[in-house]
Amino acid sequence: MARLLINELMSNKLGLDIRGEFPIFASTNGRSLSFLDSAASSQKPNVVIDRINEYFSREHANIHRGAYALSANATEKYEETRNKVARFLGASSEKGIVFTKNATEAINLVAFSYGETLTKGDSILLSVLEHHSNIVPWQLLAKRKGINLHFIAVNQDATLDLKDLKEKLQSIRPKLLAITAQSNAFGTLTPLETVLGLAKGVGCKVLLDGSQRIVHGPINVEKLDTDFLVFTGHKVYGPTGVGVLYAKPEILESMQPYQGGGDMIERVTIEGSTWAEIPRRFEAGTPAIAEVIALGTALDFVESIGWAAITAHEKLVFEQGYEILRKEEKVEVYGPGPSIGAQASIIPFNVKDVHSHDLATIADSFNVQIRSGHHCAMPALKALGLQSTARASIAMYSDVSDFEALAQAIRKARKLLT
Repeated sequence: MARLLINELMSNKLGLDIRGEFPIFASTNGRSLSFLDSAASSQKPNVVIDRINEYFSREHANIHRGAYALSANATEKYEETRNKVARFLGASSEKGIVFTKNATEAINLVAFSYGETLTKGDSILLSVLEHHSNIVPWQLLAKRKGINLHFIAVNQDATLDLKDLKEKLQSIRPKLLAITAQSNAFGTLTPLETVLGLAKGVGCKVLLDGSQRIVHGPINVEKLDTDFLVFTGHKVYGPTGVGVLYAKPEILESMQPYQGGGDMIERVTIEGSTWAEIPRRFEAGTPAIAEVIALGTALDFVESIGWAAITAHEKLVFEQGYEILRKEEKVEVYGPGPSIGAQASIIPFNVKDVHSHDLATIADSFNVQIRSGHHCAMPALKALGLQSTARASIAMYSDVSDFEALAQAIRKARKLLT
């Protein structure tokens, strides 16, 4: 049913079989692949794979300052993606778009460079729901500069404790709130307008980790008035090795470089150096040129399908998949659920008396791929009294039949291990 829905939504516009656009689903040992680990990394469509091949086959040259056509063309394509990312995020200027190797590096860049503007005794506010990549860089900053870290509590349904958020914003007056737009462990959706409104009300700057949410629906950085946003390319159908930092240009202007080297300088002498204009002062050395260009292709691919079709399809798959798992014997599903609209795309669960790692291994024998463990979110799981979970996560190519196959694997695991 789900696959029929997305095909129906898109056939009049594009005539695409979406699953068919991803070559990995063609066949795996004669069995259909049920890939339910897209929260870790999405599969890649043909257009992205072809774009990388085309670049290395016919277009490769180092960018910036090359006085020949091949370099100029590569530079143009690279910078064109910067413009595409700005449009994708609703940013009015490409000057606020910095390419990094992933979202983790983007957060580390902010923690290092913006962190230098903070002073001993200042406070930063995080949430218990954060991925480790939005905790550890701030812990390093806190140790380095004497910054105080505080954490917003989480409710037992894995939603953010908004009362605790309000109280901490008022009592500690943090300089920065660094928070996920969607929990990678529980699929919890942060109420962005509410949270940013509260933070801005006390003069607090905001960094959004958009890695999980950006692939499932639009985020407009200017409407939200966020100061920073990070995401990684490989979760939004692009290649690995490329991430994005969005920052308000005026904030970037006030920040010192994160790394030194070629291409981020204006002038170098033995006495000292001066920096290039933003955003290039934050892109030291030869960047991931092919990956950046292919990220632009991935964003084109998403926009060609359209958010209306993607969100309608994914909503159906999530709701039906959630029900399939919830109704399975000895299965406990975590998170607020689909009924209140506070959870999407990610379904964490456990099977009684079956370790999540064992379940993942058995599921793989059914050609079903799920993630198991703490999902780089140990504080989040601990807050709910969990050590590990199995996690099923979806993307535009997912189908209800994937969850039906997962249910078969769960029954096999119960039979073998309980």
